[in-house]
Amino acid sequence: MSLPNFRSEFYRTIAFSYRNFIITRRNFFTIFETLFWPLISLLSVGLMGSYLDLTEELLAFILIGAVSLSIMQLAQLDVTYVLLFDIWSKSIKYTLVSPASFFNMVAGSWMVGVLRGFLAFMILAISGNLLFGLNLMQLPLYGLILFLMGLFINAMLIGMSTCILLLLFGYRAEVAAWTLTAIIMLLCGIYYPVTVLPPEVRVVSYIIPATHFLEFFRSFYGFHPSMDYSLILGYGLNVLYLIIGSFIYIQAMKRARKTGTVLQFSE
Repeated sequence: MSLPNFRSEFYRTIAFSYRNFIITRRNFFTIFETLFWPLISLLSVGLMGSYLDLTEELLAFILIGAVSLSIMQLAQLDVTYVLLFDIWSKSIKYTLVSPASFFNMVAGSWMVGVLRGFLAFMILAISGNLLFGLNLMQLPLYGLILFLMGLFINAMLIGMSTCILLLLFGYRAEVAAWTLTAIIMLLCGIYYPVTVLPPEVRVVSYIIPATHFLEFFRSFYGFHPSMDYSLILGYGLNVLYLIIGSFIYIQAMKRARKTGTVLQFSE
């Protein structure tokens, strides 16, 4: 790619980041969900663990799950919003006739999701340390970065999946924006090791990248991963699903244009 083309792609991507940032800044509820719901999740799970008199290691196990769920939910929502905002405002056709590509839309909105997710992580890390003595900085810096980026990429995949469902099924798929992350985290062991799941379900758990990132993070708190090379498996699955998801997304967009779904989302 030549330098001028790269610069144009960069500006188009940043344009979607800026759009999501502006909408987020003006929308009280998107700011609210960055601060309020993650803290409620941490408090409810932490207080439950304290009431059950869990050991420090077990309390860390479930709190890591609660933190991971919160930051993934936030990061994937921004990717989903790249379509949802246009659908709600009946303006999606104007976005699609612009020179922006699928990559610009997803990557630009995802960067805002990463910022919101990282902000939520820092708030939860400080709150967890003050309230429950949980030190989320116990692992080396490189490990923390690899863990967070792995979860953020997985969140991008969830957001892309929701966008695909919206293009295929229309308004009926909106609920996926708030439920898909919870379903996936249920399968990848948010509050329990995946080894307690039935063997058939465990197979599904192992093909979810977040499973391996959670096991990697928890290995620094005394829990041995159920599979070796957690990071390699997690990132390998992320790359594989990004390739497959990008292809399906493009095909879903083409289908939505042909079937008139895009016009249903526009005035």
